[in-house]
Amino acid sequence: MIETSKLAAPAQDFAKKRRSSLLAAIFLMATSAIGPGFITQTATFTATMGAAFAFGILASILIDFVVQVNIWRMITVTRMRASDLANAAIPGSGYLLAVLVIFGGLVFNVGNIAGAGLGLNAMLGLDPKWGGLLSALVAIGIFSSKRAGVAVDRMIIVLGIVMVALTAFVAFVSNPPLGEALRQTVWPDAINFATITTIVGGTVGGYITYAGAHRLLDKGMVGVENLEAVSKGALNGIAVTGLMRYVLFLAVLGVVASGVAIDVSGKGANPAAQAFQSAAGAFGLRVFGLILWAAAITSVIGAAYTSMSFISTFVPSVTETGRNRVTVVFILMSLAAYMALGTAPAALLVFAGGFNGLILPLGLSLFMYVGWFRSDLMGGYRYPRWMLVLGTITCALTWWMGYKSIGPIFAFLSL
Repeated sequence: MIETSKLAAPAQDFAKKRRSSLLAAIFLMATSAIGPGFITQTATFTATMGAAFAFGILASILIDFVVQVNIWRMITVTRMRASDLANAAIPGSGYLLAVLVIFGGLVFNVGNIAGAGLGLNAMLGLDPKWGGLLSALVAIGIFSSKRAGVAVDRMIIVLGIVMVALTAFVAFVSNPPLGEALRQTVWPDAINFATITTIVGGTVGGYITYAGAHRLLDKGMVGVENLEAVSKGALNGIAVTGLMRYVLFLAVLGVVASGVAIDVSGKGANPAAQAFQSAAGAFGLRVFGLILWAAAITSVIGAAYTSMSFISTFVPSVTETGRNRVTVVFILMSLAAYMALGTAPAALLVFAGGFNGLILPLGLSLFMYVGWFRSDLMGGYRYPRWMLVLGTITCALTWWMGYKSIGPIFAFLSL
C-alpha cells in the first residue's frame, strides 16, 4: 500500500509552486507600478491638490481592478501573450500594441533610471546621473545572471515589502488629517481628469498592464483551472499598489497640512524628498532615498522584463537567454536616453505615467473585443458577461480621459 505522505507530496509541491508563481506575478506587477513615477506623481499631486487627490486615488484603484482582472484572466485562459492574442483576434493589431508598449516601456524606463538617480542622491548625496548609471548596471547584472528569473522574483518581493513598511512609518510620523482625507476620498472638492489618467497610467498603463500576466505565462500558471487563483492574484496586486499609494498620499498630506510649502515647479524639484525631509528630518530624507531607489530598481527590472516579453511577437523563436540579452540592450538604451535628456527628472517621471495612460485604452479595447466576440480563442470558455460590461465601461472611460488629458500630460515635459 502506498503511504499517504508519498501521495500528498506531489500535491504539496504543486500548491507551493503555484503560490510561488502567483506571489512573483503579484509583486512584479505591484513593484512595476510602485516606481519612482508613482512616488513623484503622488507627491506632486498631493502638494498641488491637497486632500482632494484622495478621490483620484480611489478612482484609479477602481479602474485598475477592472483592467487587471480582465487582462490577467484573458491572457492566462488563452495561454497567449497580449500581442499574440491581439494578432489572433485582429491581424496586425498585436504588432501595433507591441510597438506602443515597448516604446512606452522605454519612456517609463528612462524615468525609472532617473528615479534611481534621485533616490541615491537623497540617500547618499550622489549626483543623480551617476546614481542612474550605477542602478542601471545593477539591473544589467541581474539579467546577465544564469539564474535571472529567481533573482528577479526574490529581489522584487523583498524590496516591495521594505517600501511599504518604510512609507507607513513616515505616514505615521507626519500625522495627516485622516478625517479630511477620508471625506475627500468619496466627496472631493475638485476632480482633475489629467491627474486620474496619469496615476492610472502609472499603475496599470503601458507595460504594467501585462507584467503580472506575462510572468504567470512564463511560470506555466495558465488555463481555466487556475482562473480563480489568477483573479485573486490580480486583485491582491492592485490592493498592494492602492495601499502604497494611499499611505504615501497620507505621508505627504501630513506635511502639506502642517503648512510646509513643497516646491513642484523648480528645475530640480523633488517633491517627495521635500515631504519626507519635512516629516522626519535628515533621517526622513535618507528613508525617502532608500524607498525611491528600491521603487526605481524594481521598476527598471519590471519595465525591461515586460517590454521585452513582447519581442516574441517579432521573433517567435527567441529563447529565454536571448530575451535576457535583448533586455540588457533595452536597459542600455534607456540609460543612454536618460544621460542625454535635459528634462527635469521629476517632470519626466510624471509625464511617463501619463504617456502610458494614453496607451492603456488601445490594449484594453482589443481585450474587450476578444471577450465579446472571440470566445473561440478562449477554447470555448464563456467569459463572465458582468466582467465584460465593467471592462467596456472602463475602456470607454479611459478613452475619454485620455482625450481630455493629452494636452496637460505633454505639458509636463515643459516643467
